[in-house]
This record gives sequence, structure tokens and C-alpha cells, in this order.
Amino acid sequence: MGMRNSEELKEKPQLKRIKTLPSSSSSSPFSTNSFHHIRRELSAEEEEEEEEWNYPSFLGATTRRRRRRIIRPPSPSPSPSPQLLIPIPNTNTNNSTLSSSLFYLFIITCIVLLPHSAYLHYRLATLQDEKHRLCCDFQSCSFDHHASFSYYFLNTDTRTLAFYIVLFTLLLPFILYKYLDYLPHIINLLRRTDNNKEDVPLKKRVAYMVDVFFSIYPYAKLLALLFATLFLIGFGGLALYAVTGATFAEALWHSWTYVADSGNHAETEGTGQRIVSVSISSGGMLIFAMMLGLVSDAISEKVDSLRKGKSEVIERNHILILGWSDKLGSLLKQLAIANKSVGGGVIVVLAEEEKEKMEMDIAKLEFDFMGTSVICRSGSPLILADLKKVSVSKARAIIVLASDENADQSDARALRVVLSLTGVKEGLTGHVVVEMSDLDNEPLVKLVGGELIETVVAHDVIGRLMIQCALQPGLAQIWEDILGFENAEFYIKRWPEVDGLCFKDVLISFPDAIPCGIKVAADGGKIIINPDDSYVLRDGDEVLVIAEDDDTYAPGPLPEVRKGLYPRIPDPPKYPEKILFCGWRRDIDDMIMVLEAFLAPGSELWMFNEVPEKEREKKLVDGGLDVFGLENIKLVHREGNAVIRRHLESLPLETFDSILILADESVEDSVAHSDSRSLATLLLIRDIQSRRLPYKDKKSSSMRLSGFSHSSWIREMQQASDKSIIISEILDSRTRNLVSVSRISDYVLSNELVSMALAMVAEDKQINRVLEELFAEEGNEMCIKPAEFYLYDQEELCFYDIMVRGRGRREIVIGYRQANQERAIINPSEKSVPRKWSLDDVFVVIAKGD
Repeated sequence: MGMRNSEELKEKPQLKRIKTLPSSSSSSPFSTNSFHHIRRELSAEEEEEEEEWNYPSFLGATTRRRRRRIIRPPSPSPSPSPQLLIPIPNTNTNNSTLSSSLFYLFIITCIVLLPHSAYLHYRLATLQDEKHRLCCDFQSCSFDHHASFSYYFLNTDTRTLAFYIVLFTLLLPFILYKYLDYLPHIINLLRRTDNNKEDVPLKKRVAYMVDVFFSIYPYAKLLALLFATLFLIGFGGLALYAVTGATFAEALWHSWTYVADSGNHAETEGTGQRIVSVSISSGGMLIFAMMLGLVSDAISEKVDSLRKGKSEVIERNHILILGWSDKLGSLLKQLAIANKSVGGGVIVVLAEEEKEKMEMDIAKLEFDFMGTSVICRSGSPLILADLKKVSVSKARAIIVLASDENADQSDARALRVVLSLTGVKEGLTGHVVVEMSDLDNEPLVKLVGGELIETVVAHDVIGRLMIQCALQPGLAQIWEDILGFENAEFYIKRWPEVDGLCFKDVLISFPDAIPCGIKVAADGGKIIINPDDSYVLRDGDEVLVIAEDDDTYAPGPLPEVRKGLYPRIPDPPKYPEKILFCGWRRDIDDMIMVLEAFLAPGSELWMFNEVPEKEREKKLVDGGLDVFGLENIKLVHREGNAVIRRHLESLPLETFDSILILADESVEDSVAHSDSRSLATLLLIRDIQSRRLPYKDKKSSSMRLSGFSHSSWIREMQQASDKSIIISEILDSRTRNLVSVSRISDYVLSNELVSMALAMVAEDKQINRVLEELFAEEGNEMCIKPAEFYLYDQEELCFYDIMVRGRGRREIVIGYRQANQERAIINPSEKSVPRKWSLDDVFVVIAKGD
């Protein structure tokens, strides 16, 4: 049969170029007849004796296998043996690409058939072994010989199969890398489809999928490393099995030892085994280097995450502060003092600052937080993921600080933060305290946030406080004591022991606190400050008090008091005043409206700043002020720079009753610059006033302060000119020492007071209603009254007696300052102990405004 095929091939003319494979099966070396012929020849060789032969030396130890003799037909002539005709791609035609693809497909097919041929050898050996096993049932004498022969033959063929698999696996990546882009064309050819659309090359698509896999899945690198390790162990074990006499299980174990310890291959013998072991050890070193890199990257990423504040905060009932500003230091101090009674708490700060910088700035405060932990996290309050990172839904209070921008931008950002908070799916368990910069933007934030939102308008609070301090010198220190948690502050609590008592009895029922109002349960929780004496507390009503802490007071038995006779001096009438504003604030229109409510008709307000006079009226009207509707005050405009002496000397500084040095809008973003400007203005004004003292008008001074003729406190505030009261707005607490030591001015520490108010509202949102009324131009207010309203000179009374006398004036006396003391005392202890009083003393009261 082989001879006939040779003759047929010889008779056919030699082809120079063949575009397709020949369809005749007789000319193909892979035809069915030829393949069966080979199998018959192999069967004829089964009974031949075994012969020894060696693998090439690089494959390792010498092995024995049966040598197959294949009888080939003799060639009738010296003509060349028939060759397999491989189609050559024609580069001169349009089908060159197709021919190349077929050529590469044929090569790949041949490579695939090699393992298949080895598999056929394996199946043949298996059948032969089965045949010998059956023969051994009849010829027991030759059983041992045939069994060993069958095992050896089977073992030899499986190693050959392993060798081909290893060789194919090594070649496959190179072939795929070079010819992978041709695979879609081959598939289209087999499907007989013509796809002329431009497509991305397959190699680029595979690279893109790998890139996406490593980018999306966090454990992709670890899984890839694990797969590479298992593949190297399995592939190395297969290679060792092919070149050694060990079993496959032992080969896998040796492969693992080479991967785990590269020094284990030193004692291997045989060239083939050494080549394989060195290759496995090299791959193992590469894998362990990659593993070390992954571990190092994971540790560095975790440390970096902790350093940058990216880890999640797992806390509950903590206070969350969103944002970063100059008020944060004072706010942290007040919250730490508030948590002192419970052993400390947890404060979490989320801001768009680096965690290390925030922690460094907090450490510079040099303040003992008394058990309170401050945790900083870097992130944006506008991103829900960052809010969840700080457990926003579990916080008992959330404080949103105003940013260091202009008023509109700061309030717009606060509004976006409130929107982000309302978008938290888990909901909020605590209330939200928002610091606003402009009073006009407050309704919008409350509309968005609903009942959970409490707003504190910083500029509005400070502006109103400065006016109150200008009209009543020393009031800033009173508010500083009440708003802060270091001394006495407001608390609201229910006491069933006082149910059924009228308010005049409740007022003297607390030895360590001073009741100031009632939270009426029947009126939806409305807080009434300074109620009537006849009001009787009912079930559910709560008492508003001023106390040192929420656990330091309780009602006691009613003390014995004597009202006695006391002077019935009415409040002095209001006289026209002359006030100077140095600087321009964005809420100056609201300050003018407060002055309109407090001052007597005929008063003058001088406005001295760098804003052109033509623009001032427009800004005031835009702020909602009716310039032509003012009845009590007259506006006088002067343009100039408050730090230039020549400009200040053009003003009649010796004629003003009060001078307010405002933190100018142009420099309010810089705390240091603003305070420096305020100090310079203060010193210049005091120097000019001292030079003009011989020309001052004494008549207006005595007329204005006729009701306070015995107050040494007020005389101290006027010592520089014996007339003008100067109130400076200070932003930095460190500047306070310079002003207080010089004693040439009263001051309002605006940033610290706002921080105190935020902390107080964060601890109890009900206190915001109290502060709103006390700072408003209508309703109850904090006042300083002379002692001559309540007692005679050198009269001996206890504090309860003065409180009872104050009720005759519809006032609540909350503290006092004696002439020989530097500071006022709020909620004094030992209220039932008598002491002597002089007319130089003053009392701090809560009274209804006119």
C-alpha cells in the first residue's frame, strides 16, 4: 500500500504553488488508511525483544523503552520522497492574509496533534497491558514477567505524554502572543462570514480585560499570585515527572520544595532534572518577590490609610464636627469641659485637611481634654461615603462649622452639607447645629433641614452682643462666663418635687442654681424666660436654671427670706446718645436695626470706614434696612482708614458716648491682620482722646450716666477719657491678653463666644431658644443694674433677699460684682449667708426690655 502511494505521487507533476490542501486522502500522510497501516506495523512488532536506547543526555537519567521498528516500503528510485505540500502565502494577491492565516492554523493544528499522538500511544500501551493481564490468568508462570513489562511500558508512555505537554505549554504563550490577532479572522473563515468592520485587536482586548480585572477586584493581585504559584508547582511537577523516574506525587512535592526554597535543587542529578529544577527555583524566587511586594504594598497602604485618616470610625453617641476653622480650638475646649462630668467623651472631626496637620494643630492647643478623645479624619462633608466613614448616623450631635470664605459662599457650603446629611439612608439620631454667616440665609437652611437643624448666626450674635456691651459696659465678661462650660451655664431639667409651686417659690428652691424660666409641657415645650410669679408648675413642666453642671443642683426646702424695705428707684430715662462704628461688617444693617430699638430718639450713629458713601446706602438697602424709616437714630457717614491717624483726627472722638471697633469685612478672613488693625485703631483713638481731654464736654457724660453714678465698674471702663466706652471685636483669644492688661477697652471675643454658643447648643438644642431671646432686641435681656436699685448703703442681706427684691422689679438676679472684685460672680454659692453691700456694687439680672 505504501508502494502504491509512492508511485502515485511520483506520477503526478510537481506543483509549484498550491492554494488549497489536496482533497485526495491517498496523498495525505494523515489519511485513515496510512494511519491503520502504521498501527498494523506496530502490532507486528509487539513480540520482538526489548532493546535498550537512551534519551538525549539533557533529559536526565537513562531509561528503557521498547524500540518500535516500522517497516517502510523501499523507494524504487532515488527520486526524493514525497513531501507534504504546505500552502505558501501569496503576497502578490489579495488573498495573502488568508493564506498566512491558514498556514499558521496548520502549524497550530500540528502542535495540537502531537499530544494527541502521544495519547494514542498511551491507549495502545493500556490495551496491551490489559491483554497481558488476561493471558496471565492462564499462564501463571509468566505473570511476574508480563506485569513488570506492562508497568514499565505504561510508565514510559505517560512520561512521554508529560514531556509533550510541557513542551507544548512552553511554546503556546509565544505562539499566542505573536499570532493571537489572527484568531478572529480564522474564526470568521471557518464560519464563512465576511466581517469587514474595524475591530480592536484581540491582544489589546485581552490586555484591557486584564487591566479591568486588576482595577475592579481588590483581591485580583492575590488571586493572580495564588494561581501563578499553583501553576508553577503543577507545571514543574509535570516537567520533573517527565525527566525523572519518580512518581507524579513525588514530582509535585519536589516542585513545591524548589518553589519554597530555591536551595533544594543543589543536590539534583542529571542534566534534564537540573535544568527543570533551576527553572522552577527561578520561578519560585520571582513568585516570592512578588508576594513580598504585595505584602509590602498592603502594609504601606494600610499605614498610609491610617496616617491620612481614611479608616472608618466605629463610635456611638459621639459629637461630630464637620469643617475646619479658627473656632475649632475653642469649640474642642468647651466640649471637653462639658464632658468632664461623665469622664470624657469622643469628638470626631471631619475636614478637608490632612490628618497629620489637624492633629498637629490640635496638639498646639496645649489643653488637657480631661478624658475626651479627639479623632480626626480627612474627607469632605459633601460626600456620603466620607460621612458614613465617621458614623454620622450614630452621632448624638453634629456641628457644621462655617468655612473661611465670604458669607454667601460659606452659607452655600453649609446648605450643601445639610443636604448631604439629609441624604444619609440610615437617618440621623442626633440634631445638627449649623453655624451661619448671614442672617438672611438662615430660613433656607431651616427649610431644607427641618426640625433637626439648629442655626447659630455668628455675625448676628456678635453684632447684637457688641451693641449690648456698648450700652452696658462689662456685659461681655458676663456672657463669656455663662456661655462657657467652665463656670455657670443654662440647663433644662424636670423636677417633680416642685410641681404645684408658684414660680416665686421655685426661684428660691435651688440652693446651688438660679431658676430663670419654665419649659411649658402643655404649650408644645415652649420656654418662658422670667415668667410671672403666679405661674404654677404642672406635671411635665421643666425648669430652666443657671448652674455649674447638670448634676450639681437639686431642689431643697424653702429658705427664710425677708423682703424688707428697699429703695423704689425707677430706671433712669433714656437720653440721646452718640455712637461711632469704625469698620464695616456685612451684618451692619442688622446692628443698626438693634440700635434703633435700644436708643432714644435724637441719637446719632457715625459710620467711619473705607466703603464709599455712595455704595453704603445701596448695601444697607440690599440688606433689608429702611434708611429713611429710622426714627430714633440719624446716620452720619465719614469715609477714611481707621488705622491712619490723620483720618481719625478729623472725627470728634471726644464727643462719642460709645465707640465700636469692628472686625472689618475686608480683613476678617485673616485673624491676625484683623486683630492687629483693631489694636492699632484702639491705641490711636485713646491717644487722640487723651490729648483732647481739656476740651471734652462733661455735661453729656453726667446726664447719660445719672442712674449709674455709683458704679466703679463703669468708671473703670471710662478711665482713659472719663467718657467714651470703647468696645473692640477680637477674633484671636491670644489678643485678649493685650487688651485686658492695658485696661483701655472692653472687648468682645467673637470667635470664642460663637464657639461657646455652638458647644452649648450641641449639648442641648433647647438652649438655642434661650439664646435667641436673650440676644434679640425684644423680650428679656441680660442687664447690669446698680446696687442702689435693691438696697441701701452698707445694708446686710443674703443673696436670697436680693433675689426676692428683684422680683419686685420683674427681674431675676443671677449674680453680682462687688467693688473690690475684678470679675462678676454668677450663681453665687451660700446664697443664704448675709454680707454687707455698698452702693458701688452692681448686680447682673435678666429683665424684660422696654
